[in-house]
Amino acid sequence: MNVVDSSGWIEYFIDTANADNFAPAVEKTSLLIVPALSFFEVHRYLSRNVDAQRRDTCLEVMRRGTIIDLTTARAIAASSIAQKYRLAMADAVMYSIAREFNATFWTQDIDYKDLPGVNFHAKD
Repeated sequence: MNVVDSSGWIEYFIDTANADNFAPAVEKTSLLIVPALSFFEVHRYLSRNVDAQRRDTCLEVMRRGTIIDLTTARAIAASSIAQKYRLAMADAVMYSIAREFNATFWTQDIDYKDLPGVNFHAKD
């Protein structure tokens, strides 16, 4: 199972030099878990940087994975993760969901670099 951080989705969608690092997780949709919060972050970024049609096409790609909502239990688990690893709220939610499903967390965010279960790719 795989969870792609919002930064990874954005790299993939705007086809940066780092996009290929995230393709294996994004394109294997049968193993892809997508925290609902990812939609907020990706939509916000794409809305400012690409046209609406392209943005919506990208969001449809995200919908191919299994979407995981933020429940009360997940919010509490994320709070514990935030405290343990000193992560911001959105970062803790994403990472906590990856841990819940024993999924590999794909990111380029340095805050996750040495955490368990993380596939880190430094931003080019």
